[in-house]
This record gives sequence, structure tokens and C-alpha cells, in this order.
Amino acid sequence: MSEADLLQRDKADAAVRVVLVFDGDRSRFSARDAALSELSRAVVGEELPYATLMYVWSSKRAPGTVLPSTRTSRIRKLVVESGPQRLGQWLEYERDVRADYVRAFGEAPGALVGVGIMTDSDNTRAKARARYGPVRFVAPESDARQRPGNPF
Repeated sequence: MSEADLLQRDKADAAVRVVLVFDGDRSRFSARDAALSELSRAVVGEELPYATLMYVWSSKRAPGTVLPSTRTSRIRKLVVESGPQRLGQWLEYERDVRADYVRAFGEAPGALVGVGIMTDSDNTRAKARARYGPVRFVAPESDARQRPGNPF
């Protein structure tokens, strides 16, 4: 997937994506994002999520880079792995989702309302295969007593 580039709409593929969808105050949408959300509701029967944070493997961007979506300001991609050096290896990651969300969007996250995984190569027509293990959400120890069961 060396041709993929998450900053170009026609090449925005990623071999690995873990997608987190959050609720929030939709009155904060830009006019464009509000219109996109209404269009989505009219076409598929559901509004766009308030915010989506994707953890991705990028072929071109450095780990730690936050990338905006080419389609809406309500999607941000955080590069956690890049390039071909670690292909074919089983890798495990632990993330502070709250801190990543704040870094990507500049505000505290709302409720987590969806989780997805995705291997994407439709734009570049490349072959891609990924294996995913368990995705777990664990409250930080300092917050566990204050907010049982809520990782945010």
C-alpha cells in the first residue's frame, strides 16, 4: 500500500484502522458538517457521528501525526504505526483514548458510542490484509474509583 496517502482523498487507504465514534454537542458543527450530517440522515437514515477518532497504520506519515479527514472536520486520524518495517509482526498497542481525543480535537470527548475495525484499500486498489486482536477499554486506575465502568 505504498501509494496510499491519508491526506489525499483519492488515495486515503490504511491497512489498519481502529475507529472510535463519539457523541457530542452537534450545535458546535460547522455549517458544512451540519449539512453533511443532514444529508447522511436523508440518504442512510442516520446522522454523522459528532466525532470520529481513527488509529491508523500509514504508509507515509510518521507515528504521532494527527491527520484531518479530507471529507469532514469531525474525523481525525492518529498515526500509530508507519511504513513497511514492522509488517508481518504481531503488534500490541495501549493508548490513552481521552488524551488522544483531546490532542486531536482540542476538547474533552463525549460518550463513546461506537467501535469499529477496518482494512481499507479501495482507493489505491492495493492488496491489504490485517489481523486484529481484542480491543479493550480500561479506566485509568486514578479514575476507576471516581467513575466505575467509564473509560472517559
